[in-house]
Amino acid sequence: MATPAPKCPKPMKATSNGVFQGDDPLDYALPLAIVQICLVLVLTRVLAYVLRPLRQPRVVAEIIGGILLGPSALGRSEKYLHTIFPPKSLTVLDTLANLGLLFFLFLVGLELDPKSLRRTGKKALCIAGAGITVPFLLGIGTSFALRATISQGVKQAPFLVFMGVALSITAFPVLARILAELKLLTTDVGRMAMSAAAVNDVAAWILLALAIALSGSGSSPLVSLWVLLSGAGFVALCIFVGPPIFKWMAGRCSDGEHVDEIYVCATLAAVLAAGFVTDTIGIHALFGAFVLGVLVPKEGPFAGALVEKVEDLVSGLFLPLYFVSSGLKTNVATIQGAQSWGLLVLVIFTSCVGKIVGTVVVSLLCKMPIQEAVTLGFLMNTKGLVELIVLNIGKDRGVLNDQTFAIMVLMALFTTFITTPIVISIYKPAKLAVTKYKHRTIERKDASKQVRLLSCFHSTKNIPTLINLIEVSRGTQKKEGLRVYAMHLMELSERPSAILMVNKAKKNGLPFWNKEEASDSNQVVVAFETFEQLSQVSIRPTTAISPMSTMHEDIITSAETKRVAMIILPFHKHQRLDGHFETTRNDLRNVNRKVLQQAPCSVGILVDRGLGGASHVSASNVDFTITILFFGGHDDREALAYGMRMAEHPGVTLVVVRLLVDPEVAGGSVKLDMNQNSTPDNQPQDEVVISSLKQRISNNASIKYEERTVKDAARTLDAIKSHNRCNLFLVGRMPEGQVIASLNKNSECPELGPIGNLLISSEYSTTASILVVQQYRSQLSQDALSSLEEGEISDGNESN
Repeated sequence: MATPAPKCPKPMKATSNGVFQGDDPLDYALPLAIVQICLVLVLTRVLAYVLRPLRQPRVVAEIIGGILLGPSALGRSEKYLHTIFPPKSLTVLDTLANLGLLFFLFLVGLELDPKSLRRTGKKALCIAGAGITVPFLLGIGTSFALRATISQGVKQAPFLVFMGVALSITAFPVLARILAELKLLTTDVGRMAMSAAAVNDVAAWILLALAIALSGSGSSPLVSLWVLLSGAGFVALCIFVGPPIFKWMAGRCSDGEHVDEIYVCATLAAVLAAGFVTDTIGIHALFGAFVLGVLVPKEGPFAGALVEKVEDLVSGLFLPLYFVSSGLKTNVATIQGAQSWGLLVLVIFTSCVGKIVGTVVVSLLCKMPIQEAVTLGFLMNTKGLVELIVLNIGKDRGVLNDQTFAIMVLMALFTTFITTPIVISIYKPAKLAVTKYKHRTIERKDASKQVRLLSCFHSTKNIPTLINLIEVSRGTQKKEGLRVYAMHLMELSERPSAILMVNKAKKNGLPFWNKEEASDSNQVVVAFETFEQLSQVSIRPTTAISPMSTMHEDIITSAETKRVAMIILPFHKHQRLDGHFETTRNDLRNVNRKVLQQAPCSVGILVDRGLGGASHVSASNVDFTITILFFGGHDDREALAYGMRMAEHPGVTLVVVRLLVDPEVAGGSVKLDMNQNSTPDNQPQDEVVISSLKQRISNNASIKYEERTVKDAARTLDAIKSHNRCNLFLVGRMPEGQVIASLNKNSECPELGPIGNLLISSEYSTTASILVVQQYRSQLSQDALSSLEEGEISDGNESN
């Protein structure tokens, strides 16, 4: 009697009728997919949080999360596996995962700039070549050992190529994030690693296409040849047809304007169509999406709009599903016995040796220092998502069996996991950057010495005011008299577009201080270079890419490296049209506070009210009135020294207002003053600088000095309000003396000090920008430190 054929499970319906009608939601595709996605998101985010102290990239947490959800850990429970990930749901899960992966590979293509590949130097090409060739050959050697033991019966040619590709890959996006996290982007090692990894990325895709073509089920080798030729024809067609269309779309999208939705929809539809074509050819749908991403123009707002529309949904929701789909195929339990574990060690060893030794030897031949060469070797050994794609395609094509697949996934996880701790232990560029220098303040005995400023900005809106401030800061000195380092502060987020941002910044030349390479059309760079040509100021534009939590470290390290006298930071609030201030981002405030606490030089906080308008004011048209409110103390003397430098500019009128206690009430204020931070030696020093100022006035009609005696806080406020008609206020952050002691020091923004807070308050009407100055001291006063700490506590209470 013939045995009946096994019944296929019924296809899942999309939605249930609800539990009240007797339906189990987990028997239906949509509710089950929602549960799967939520479970994946929660687990991977928790793991990412746990691994954050180890400074691991998020991909490590996602790979581990996928393995834990699969048969290696939780999947050992049959009940769990058949409830949450039943076999009939895997088609839906894989479809969603691959759809997300399709668009993510489009984003990866967007990150890769073909123009930067053409500019890659011979050294980076040689290092990339060695980093691919040596591990590829070792991978082929390892494949013979695997075929003789646990992979018997698989096709030889595809297996050799898949193993070679799997061992030779460097994960470009993961590497870029590790470099940024370790603050190595601005080093020679970072520049070389990024350039070599970009070349490696392209080579890996070409090799993967070859591996897929060879792994086809057709018995004739002509089939593989047809697949390769058709794939090459598709790429050639895209190169000829795609760029003109994309350039036309990008040309119709102007900066600052909303990108028309029809262009975004058309591009996303083209991505799907390209995926369909490459899948039809037989080289996987991902290739079409990647090729289209590479061809989209990187300049202008069009690429940014595409990223903005796609990345959060894809990378946050759908991409983690791919790691689960991979984890469900990974069963660590299949690695049993001494032979299997020995093969795992062999694969890890050959992967690391091939990549690291190949890279180190060529780097040393290129005359790189041995420490940098070894660091570069470990960085290039980083694996990631592309590695998993290669392994999953190999598994789906029957080239890799369960045991080989598990071994290769663990290899990818191990090599990525060890990268960060090893690089931290062997390469410490920060210690080389710290230098001792003398001129840490603008106030100095020899005012003719060169002044160096580090001016920071977050967006292009800050640039006109910053340039006008630099213009008046140059005085009458020659070009060597003032050097400015203009630092663009860019946040490195968890979003994939952060890597696109890294690539854009990379065009300025890495390390970013190096101007040997021609700069691109970046409007920030162009603005500063134009100003440098028109003025007598040496400006070096630069970029800092870092998480907001560690942005202050980049600023402080750069200030020490460049031996600057003052760091100028933008205020964390911006002015609305009605004149009131609103917070731009609270974490910018924390950056400012940490810099104030730890800075190796003086610091200025710039409150931007449009100094000189929305554009650069040329030197001949400068007509600014700058007011200094002088109470006394270190910070006020630094503000005065800066103001005296500005007064050298022919278009600047400097008004110095000294506020003194009325002699009638001075005796009553002495006790109050003793409780403040005013030290006895401050008063003689204040008198010295005021005496020097009076001598300068006799030779310079553009400087005006007046003394105002006040009896109480109300008279002090009236005196300050009488000078609201100016372009810029220069004030100390922590003034000292009897007058300031009478004012209320409880302020909303302690980083501005009492006078800065008064000048931005709604009760004080002025259109003047404000520069609040803190003078460098080896040990800040207790008042200065405690005010910043109190502000942090109040922030914490507000957030709670």
